[in-house]
Amino acid sequence: MREKILVIDDERMILDLTAIVLRDKKFDVHLANNAQSGYEIIEQQAPAVVLLDYMMPEIDGMTALQEIRRRFPQTYVIMFTGKGNEEIAVELMKAGAADYIPKPFSNTNLVDRIEHVLRLREIELRNLELLEERERLLKEIERWNRKLEQRVEEKSAELEKAHTEILQSEKLAALGHLAAGMAHEIRNPLNSISLFVQVLSSGLQDDPEMISYSEKITQEVERIDDILVKLLATSKRSPFQLRSIKLQDVIDNVLQRFEDQIASQGVVLIKTFETEPAPILADNDELSQVFSNLVANALFEMQDGGELEVRLRHADDQAYVLVRDTGGGIPQEDLNQIFDPFFTTKQRGTGFGLSVVLRIVKTYGGRIKVESDPDVGTRFELSFPLG
Repeated sequence: MREKILVIDDERMILDLTAIVLRDKKFDVHLANNAQSGYEIIEQQAPAVVLLDYMMPEIDGMTALQEIRRRFPQTYVIMFTGKGNEEIAVELMKAGAADYIPKPFSNTNLVDRIEHVLRLREIELRNLELLEERERLLKEIERWNRKLEQRVEEKSAELEKAHTEILQSEKLAALGHLAAGMAHEIRNPLNSISLFVQVLSSGLQDDPEMISYSEKITQEVERIDDILVKLLATSKRSPFQLRSIKLQDVIDNVLQRFEDQIASQGVVLIKTFETEPAPILADNDELSQVFSNLVANALFEMQDGGELEVRLRHADDQAYVLVRDTGGGIPQEDLNQIFDPFFTTKQRGTGFGLSVVLRIVKTYGGRIKVESDPDVGTRFELSFPLG
């Protein structure tokens, strides 16, 4: 059997005649004597072409044509029209008819018109398939482009982060050489100053004002020496003792030391140990210094109260610690500098705290990242490899 053809006509003679002619040409022919029955057959059989009479009772040919084109766009319609109805035929073509055949018609003309419409239908459906395939390919290309752009952005961010980490490591290394030299060169004259102050003080018992000056000099000498010690700590590792350390114990001990300050500032502490990671091999004092510096910075930003969250969890052989505050945040232009030695936003800060944090975290193969928003606060996320 070739293509399915549906004939809709209220004249029995037309139905019988077209059925004989078309079946002789091996078409699969279906018949209906009204439009409603025709709709049902189209829905069930999906014929390629419908031969539709223009003059029919109940539902006329124009209405039926519009309904078929709306509901069954892949079914093409050839209209039967009365002789001399060329104007009607033009309106039918505008409404979506593929062709029209005036009555009475010849068998040859009927078959030729059907085969012409079938060829036209095949070409148009193929073109439609190609357009749909083109649209699908364009969407696929667009999806690939978005994915590629996303990967480029991710890789660029990774490279930028790696470059930043390299710069930070180089800065710490350079600072190490500088600090070692400064500590030696500055401490010698500091010792001399301290010694001379002691000598001068011994002869100033009867002058309280001069004694106070000598005490201030001594205090400033001690302050400079303390800065040197902190400077060395940012780049040079102090004596350490590795042992099995539980991060949860270190965090608990650090928070306990800040209990009074947390309470006095009206800060709400949220401590969450989602999971308890396995111990890591580390120095207790070094890890304590990491969390002490972070908590101290957070509390400094929340003098009038706020929320301090410390969260611990582990996954995929990594331990993760979050330290979050609701303070004033760090300006975006400063985020890339906060781990640099000497950089500080505090009036009396030395700028060594976060440098020490970074050095210690790197020492244990960990990573640290920071996010900050003036309206939300600051969050530090640290990760340490387990095992």
